[in-house]
Amino acid sequence: MEHLFLEWLKEYGYIVLFGWSMLEGELGLVMAGIMSHTGDMFLPIALLFGALGGFVGDQIYFYIGRYNKKYIHNKLRSQRHKFAIAHLLLIKYGWPIIFAQRYMYGMRTAIPMAIGLTHYSSRRFAVINLISAFFWAAMTIIPAYYFGKELLAVLGWIKAHWYFAIPLVIVIFGSLSYLFSRIEKNLLEKRRERKTVESIA
Repeated sequence: MEHLFLEWLKEYGYIVLFGWSMLEGELGLVMAGIMSHTGDMFLPIALLFGALGGFVGDQIYFYIGRYNKKYIHNKLRSQRHKFAIAHLLLIKYGWPIIFAQRYMYGMRTAIPMAIGLTHYSSRRFAVINLISAFFWAAMTIIPAYYFGKELLAVLGWIKAHWYFAIPLVIVIFGSLSYLFSRIEKNLLEKRRERKTVESIA
């Protein structure tokens, strides 16, 4: 089964990479870098498909925010705090947040949707998003390509010692989740404080 999956990935790797990059992508980009290192992918084409997948994914989220208010309204019921934080970040940092959002855990979809809800230029968003997508793909795939041998050794160790690797992954992701939840909480508290000050004034 594992052999069949690897053969399938090698044969349809660029299509898989494009789709994976549309959704989240970092793990897919790392795998693309490793496969470029082993010769199963061609590095420039992997960069192109990874970047275009990330670009198309964020464009879809942007236009959902702009033209599908009903969907956004339903999203707000369960993820109101994420949209509030995305709006705050856009006000505070402006267009650089389009670059930064690709590396912000849990905010990858909320920020493009939140930008789509505003009057932000769709053409300007597309240009910045395209440049950002190529930077994102290059900064992930190229290091994985150069350190492919070391990453393969790590993957081999994980496969052989999964009973150590699984708890470690849980701890890492749990810590990241806690860190980002604290950041979100601080941003929301600052927003409430600002509203309080404005109401008093």
